[in-house]
Amino acid sequence: MVGILIADFFQGIDIMEYFAKEYDVAVIGAGHAGIEAALASARLGAKTVVFTINMDWVGNMPCNPSIGGTSKGHLVREIDALGGEMGIAADKTSIQTRMLNRGKGPAVHSLRAQIDRREYSKYMKHTLEKQENLDMKQAEIVDLYKKDGVFYLKTQLEAIYSAKAVILATGTFLGGRIYIGDISYESGPDGMFAATRLSEALYKMDIPLRRFKTGTPSRVNRRSVDFSELEIQEGDEQIIPFSFATTELPENKSVCHITYTNEETKRIILENIHRSPLYSGKIEGVGPRYCPSIEDKIVRFEEKERHQLFIEPCGLDTEELYLQGMSSSLPEDVQLKFLRSIKGLEHVEVMRTAYAIEYDCVDPLALKASLEFNDIDGLFGAGQFNGSSGYEEAAAQGLVAGVNAVRKIQGKEPFILDRASSYIGTLIDDLVTKGCSDPYRMMTSRSEYRLLLRQDNADIRLMHYGYEIGLISQERYDKFLNKLELIKQERERVESITIAPSDEINEVLVSRETAPMKTGIRLAELIKRPQLDYECLTPFDKTRPVLSPDVFEQVEIDLKYEGYIKRQQAKVDEMRRLEVKKIPADIDYDDVYSLRLEAREKLKKVRPESVGQASRISGVSPSDISVLLIYLKKEQI
Repeated sequence: MVGILIADFFQGIDIMEYFAKEYDVAVIGAGHAGIEAALASARLGAKTVVFTINMDWVGNMPCNPSIGGTSKGHLVREIDALGGEMGIAADKTSIQTRMLNRGKGPAVHSLRAQIDRREYSKYMKHTLEKQENLDMKQAEIVDLYKKDGVFYLKTQLEAIYSAKAVILATGTFLGGRIYIGDISYESGPDGMFAATRLSEALYKMDIPLRRFKTGTPSRVNRRSVDFSELEIQEGDEQIIPFSFATTELPENKSVCHITYTNEETKRIILENIHRSPLYSGKIEGVGPRYCPSIEDKIVRFEEKERHQLFIEPCGLDTEELYLQGMSSSLPEDVQLKFLRSIKGLEHVEVMRTAYAIEYDCVDPLALKASLEFNDIDGLFGAGQFNGSSGYEEAAAQGLVAGVNAVRKIQGKEPFILDRASSYIGTLIDDLVTKGCSDPYRMMTSRSEYRLLLRQDNADIRLMHYGYEIGLISQERYDKFLNKLELIKQERERVESITIAPSDEINEVLVSRETAPMKTGIRLAELIKRPQLDYECLTPFDKTRPVLSPDVFEQVEIDLKYEGYIKRQQAKVDEMRRLEVKKIPADIDYDDVYSLRLEAREKLKKVRPESVGQASRISGVSPSDISVLLIYLKKEQI
C-alpha cells in the first residue's frame, strides 16, 4: 500500500525506482565531516542516515595519517568539548603524540598525534554502527531535490530516501578527477569511485559550485628506506590527550624520521616541471596556498637549498610510510627519480603514487553561519565541500552542521559560535563572511583572540555549550564543574600564601635569572614571573594539594598572562556589542541609500546576520557600518 502511495506521489517516477525509507536528517559522505554530522544528529534524537560510497573507508585519511597540528589541535579539543568524537578516536588510535610549539607561548601550543589510519577508520565505522537512531548505507547519491518541503535522495540503485534536512559532506569525491602527469581520470581519493552525478543535481538547485584541487604524497615501503643516517623524531615523554574525557593516556609506539631534499632533487623537478599538470594548465582548480606540492615549493622558493621531509608511519600493522611535505602531481617516473635523490630514499620503492585531485565544492558565501544554505531551507554544507581543507576543519563543520540540522527540524534557534568563543567560530565566520579563493586552512594567525582561544582551555570555553545542546552527559559535565571549582580554589590558595625569603629560594631565583627575595612575596606573584613556574617552586610550596596537571596549568597561565587576557577580553566585549545587533533576513539594502555601491553589493551577496559580521566583509567600510546602524535605528530594527 505504501509503495502505491509513493508511486502516486512522484509524478513521472521511473518504474525501477522504489521508496526505501524516511529520515529526519540525511548525511551524504562519511569522511570526517560526515561522521561528526551524523553522530551529532543521531545523538540529539533525530532519525539519521549517512551515505558513503564505500563502507570500508569511513573516516579514511587519504592524506596525512595524523590528527591535530598547529591550530588544528585547537579544533580537535574544541570538537571534544562540544561532545564530538574526533578527539576520543584520536586518543584511542594514536601511535605517537607531540605538543608542537612548546618553545613559544601557550596561545600557539598545539597537540598533534600520528594515527594508525586503519584503526582510526575501524573505530569510527564501529562507532557509527553502534549509534542509536543512525543507519549507515553504502550507496552513491546520484540525485537530490526538494518537493513540498521534503528532500528526496536517489541512489545509484534507484532507491529513494526522504529527509527533512540534508547535509552535504562530500569531501573530494564530488566530480573527483585524479591527475598524475599527463594522466587524468575520474576518481575519488585512494582509488575510490568518484561521485559524478550528484554535481548535476546541485547545479539544478542553483548551488554555486566551483573547482578546487588538493594533493597527496607518495606512500613508500619501509624496508626500502635507509634510516641509518636520518634524524629521529620521538614522541613526547609527557603525553597530553586530545579528549578531556580520556583517562587512559595514549602511548608512543612509533617514531618518525626527518630528511631533506637537495640540489639534485631541485634539478630533476625543474627539468620536468612542464610535465606537471599544474604548470601545463590541465588542472583548472585552485590548490591550497598553505600546503603546496613539492614542485610548487621548488618554483616559488627556488633560492632555498633544501626542503624538509617527514617520513611517517601509516600504522603499526603496515609497512607503508607517508612522505609529509612531498605532495606532487608529476609523472610517476619523475616522482621515483626525485625521491631517489634524497638521503635515505636512494633505493625507495613506491607503493602508492602521489597525485593531485580536482573536485567540486561550494562557494561558502552561499551559506549562513549555521552552515545552512541562504536560499535552500534545510540544506547544509560541511567540510571540504565548503571550501576548506583538513580533517579537523571538516570535523568541526560537520559537528556544527549536524547540530543545526536537528535544531532546524525542531524549530530552535541555530547554534552559532562567534569568533571570540572558538577557532570553530573563526573558521566558519571566515568561510561564510569572507569566502575563500583557495582551500581554507585553519592557522592560529586567523584569530585575533588567540590568547583567549588556547587549546588548554577549550573545555572552559565550550563545554557548557555542549551540555546545553545535549551532546555532553551530566556525568561528564559534573566532572568539568568540579575542575572549575578546583581551579578557583587553587587560585585563591596561591594568592593567599606568602613565601618567606631564604638562601634556598634565592639560589633558585638567581639561577633562573630573576631577582632574589628580600621580603616575603605572595606565591601568586612568584608564579607570575616569566622565569618561574609551578615545578621549580615545588620545594617552597608546602601546602600544595594533589591536583591534576591541567588545574595547575590553568592557574599558571591565568596569572602570567592576566593583563594581556584582560585587554583581549575588552576587545571581545566591544566586538560582541556589534554581534548582538541583528540584521533582518529580509532587509533591502537598496533602501539604505547612503551605502556605497560596493558595500551594497557585498552585503546582498553575503547577507550577514549581524552588524558585527557585516563589519568583517571585505569591501564594507566603517563608514558603511555607521550608515547601516543609523538605518537600523531609524527603522527601529
